[in-house]
Amino acid sequence: MKEFELIKEFFTAQPVSRKDVAMGIGDDCALIQANDDKLIAVTTDTLVAGVHFPLNTPPRAIGHKAVAVNLSDIAAMGAEPCWISVAITLPEVDQQWLKEFTAGIFELTEYFNVQLIGGDTTKGPLSITITAQGTVPAGKALCRSGARNGDYIYVTGDIGDAGLALAAINKEVELSEQDFAKALEKLNYPKPNVLTGQLIREYATSAIDVSDGLLADLEHICRASTLGAVIDLENIPLSDVMKNNLEQKKAIEMALTAGDDYQLIFTASATNKVGLETAMSHADIEYSCIGQLNTSDEINLNLNGKPFELSKVGYQHFSENN
Repeated sequence: MKEFELIKEFFTAQPVSRKDVAMGIGDDCALIQANDDKLIAVTTDTLVAGVHFPLNTPPRAIGHKAVAVNLSDIAAMGAEPCWISVAITLPEVDQQWLKEFTAGIFELTEYFNVQLIGGDTTKGPLSITITAQGTVPAGKALCRSGARNGDYIYVTGDIGDAGLALAAINKEVELSEQDFAKALEKLNYPKPNVLTGQLIREYATSAIDVSDGLLADLEHICRASTLGAVIDLENIPLSDVMKNNLEQKKAIEMALTAGDDYQLIFTASATNKVGLETAMSHADIEYSCIGQLNTSDEINLNLNGKPFELSKVGYQHFSENN
């Protein structure tokens, strides 16, 4: 049983259904009705040593990433982050490690005006769980189920660099010292697209962040919205580091499946396309239009007009294919 099958089987059905829960299990964040004008977006993510980050990852990077992946979920809902709580399990108390770890946390919280309001500490194998909360105007939250037939599919930034860094760490590819440093920065210090999320909520119909892989996360939108898609792979945004170190097919496959990019995938109607692209350009936000949604039940991948066969899928916990 894979991660999302497990969630559906054991956690979705429950005896309580409150009227103040606007969106429960199944999206980047839950949405709680704060008042008539505002929703509270709530998300929780856990990072486990050796699973979500290599064991030798610097503590500052661990603190940064733990916050970033949660704020990325907040961004995907079009919300403004406000508060976080941190639960950390430590094998021992290492004061220098904790100093660097909390510095990584507070660098991001200061930048986005987010306050740490509580949490928990326990002894055991290293893991970090953060709950982040933010606010979004009622009726403006970007849910996965909001996409419509004919919507255009967009992605921010470049895709695949974090996967390339991890492949280099695992000795699957060889990078120059300079290129490895660039890719490792993307893996260790992802930048949550918080401001982008708030901008696109005026134009987009749905959104999700790229955590498990571009293709796997796009599938979440398609399933929630009961749609399919055609993706033009030549439009997938790849960095120079990706292009210079991998042949095209391998680079595209890594971009589609590697995950850990924490860019945003979002959709917008033909009516909003010009307004969206104009607003993104004025805000100096990098974006690419990579395809379009349709009424089929599948995602078709095309490279220069020809079908593209994929040999792997995105990451899922408890999957034997990881």
